[in-house]
Amino acid sequence: METIPMTIAGNKALEVELLNLKDIERPRIVEEIATARAHGDLKENAEYHAAKEEQGFIEGRIKEIQSKLSRMQVIDVTKLEQDGRCVFGTTVTLMNIVNDKEITYQIVGEDESDISQNKISCHSPIASSIMGKEEGDEVTVKAPKGDIFYEILSVKYI
Repeated sequence: METIPMTIAGNKALEVELLNLKDIERPRIVEEIATARAHGDLKENAEYHAAKEEQGFIEGRIKEIQSKLSRMQVIDVTKLEQDGRCVFGTTVTLMNIVNDKEITYQIVGEDESDISQNKISCHSPIASSIMGKEEGDEVTVKAPKGDIFYEILSVKYI
């Protein structure tokens, strides 16, 4: 069984979502199904069918989260050897060598990646290119629009 790397924050977010689905969403949808059932004929009852569909989604998401949590390897980046290398969980500042623009990313698991928060998947082209590299190294990222050249300015274990 393949393990899933996850930061402490990502693990906590999944646990919170699971609790919400089990303790709030599941009872709410059961109540909606009961209310819709009370309206009579189920064949033409759109509320009932919509509620059953939502129930299926909720139950599927619960199973998905439980599966991920059982296979999860939580990595606390603050407890890793801080040797300046880019590894899972580190926050890395890169400078585009062509235009001198700086960007900072945190390397996270697939489920927690969110480009709007500068969190990139450990399987993304950028993360794959910088993993194992150190501050001062220059890397080439193979992107769909062509190669991008970066210099690693800093690696933080926060």
